Amino acid sequence: MDIALDDATMTALARRLVEVPGIVAVALGGSRARGTHRPDSDVDLGLYYRGDLDVAALRALAVREAGEGSELTEPGGWGPWVDGGGWLTIGGRRVDWLYRDLDRVHRVWEDCRRGRYKVGTQAGHPLGFYSHAYAGEVALCRVLADPGGELTGLRENARAYPPALGTALVDGLWEADFSVGLARYGAAGTDPAYAAGCLFRAVGVACQGLHGHAGRWLINEKGMVASAGRLPGAPGDFTARAGRLLAGVGGSTEEIERTVADAAVLMAEVRAAVGR
Repeated sequence: MDIALDDATMTALARRLVEVPGIVAVALGGSRARGTHRPDSDVDLGLYYRGDLDVAALRALAVREAGEGSELTEPGGWGPWVDGGGWLTIGGRRVDWLYRDLDRVHRVWEDCRRGRYKVGTQAGHPLGFYSHAYAGEVALCRVLADPGGELTGLRENARAYPPALGTALVDGLWEADFSVGLARYGAAGTDPAYAAGCLFRAVGVACQGLHGHAGRWLINEKGMVASAGRLPGAPGDFTARAGRLLAGVGGSTEEIERTVADAAVLMAEVRAAVGR
């Protein structure tokens, strides 16, 4: 990080954030929490709140930290799953404040333990927002401020991937085959856009199933294909093959048909890799 955003500075900021009424804990998330960030990566701060969040007080803090013109949404301002927040610049670095309703995160974690998940429409998530991402975020985060220890306790629990969730995601692989079948309509109608959309869905569902089988959290579509390819037991050359499917669907019926046939083979290998 820049010197202006070293660990001590971010921890101090987190402590100021938990003084805002409604905020229970603050965590560093994203690639920086996992140690996979690039020098230009944003800093993602999860603001875990309960009840009525004092957005006015939070905006005042944002102005003090990031300057005039800093804007924050009300909860729900960005959609049903990415709950809102603000895109700020602090110390020359992009710092995103991301709201998370802590009670909802607890409910999602209980769903994960029971093998239940939802997929919702959310801006910025072309595959759809998989609800278990909430639990994965907690499992992979670095807690910066947590006066009551609640988020820390949840993180310790979520580090053990729920076997029932893995089974449910593997069971969901039927949709990957279904999507490949739908892509054939794109070939028949010479509609590469439709075929590409179906194949993206198939690859994404396959990535979720592979991660579930391996007991590894997958929290975002960004990097999901590369991550799936690194999993033990993934089909050979999965990352490159999935990338070729989506990079070159083709424009003619014959080209699309070849791509769909390759996708069918890859999905069959995914099923074999997870024992299905």
